[in-house]
Amino acid sequence: MFVDEAKIRVKAGDGGNGCMAFRREKFVPRGGPSGGDGGHGGDVIMESSERHNTLVHFRFNPEYKAERGRHGEGSNKTGREGESIVLKVPVGTIVYDEMTGEVVHDFSHPDERVVIARGGRGGRGNARFATSVHQAPREHEEGKPGEERDLRLELKLLADVGLVGYPNAGKSTLISRISAARPKIADYPFTTLQPNLGVVVAGEPPDDSSFVVADIPGLIEGASEGAGLGTQFLRHIERTRVLAHLVDVSDASGRPDPVADYEVIARELSNFGSGLDTKPTIVVASKMDIVDKDKLTKLKRYCKRKKLELFPISAVTGEGIEELKWALAKRVASGQLPVARD
Repeated sequence: MFVDEAKIRVKAGDGGNGCMAFRREKFVPRGGPSGGDGGHGGDVIMESSERHNTLVHFRFNPEYKAERGRHGEGSNKTGREGESIVLKVPVGTIVYDEMTGEVVHDFSHPDERVVIARGGRGGRGNARFATSVHQAPREHEEGKPGEERDLRLELKLLADVGLVGYPNAGKSTLISRISAARPKIADYPFTTLQPNLGVVVAGEPPDDSSFVVADIPGLIEGASEGAGLGTQFLRHIERTRVLAHLVDVSDASGRPDPVADYEVIARELSNFGSGLDTKPTIVVASKMDIVDKDKLTKLKRYCKRKKLELFPISAVTGEGIEELKWALAKRVASGQLPVARD
């Protein structure tokens, strides 16, 4: 089950109360104050982990509370500190404060640890208030409450290449061909209901090059406004370096104009924002094994006019796959490149 959003409530531990006590010992005629301090409350810590890839463990358990500090005791005994709790999140998780909307932390690397709610300080016992002129203090402090926060977690997958296009354009078949990912593949729209990641290796050792590809559910017109599954998954390609835009040029697609298909999806990426329309884009003419030559010719002319790279492929026969892998690896290695404009 892929879950990429969750809301949780965290509560750090309260500090223990300080103790008011006086020494009562044989052969000690003037005892004096002996109340110990309370222990500090436990923190709530978040840590990014490569072993987690969804937020599903937060969906069914949305409240987390660290242990409170133990109260101070007599004989100047300090209370035990509360135990902190560590919440594991996938790499790529962004933590927002639900009340203010500000970003608490962006976990973009593995094994990052951040304290998101600090435990309360323990109160001072009456022994802390003793002075030369105030030798029997009865003052003591209560522990401070721990921080309490409502948080919103949002997962954005970390990938180098994002596959975009209409439903049934061949994205899932392509990622299954170029990587070890095995998404569901069928001949009906919206077969893919959650993003899939795959590691692609181009070439042979020692000159091989690897990168991560993200296959997101198919887009349709109006995706940037919530149509289909657009807004739910478009954020997963925000961090990618390159987009591979698949256009179905087969005679069985049911859409007569491949140029219109490309422009509709490009417009939705632009409307969504987050810089998706400025990312380097490679156009992929898919399903060449059942190609409609008129569609392919029209798409080639459009790409030549817009100065876009075009790679005709067939994920079924393997035609053009290696050339596409090398082109993507080259784009990923070179970073951000200029994008053609009108």
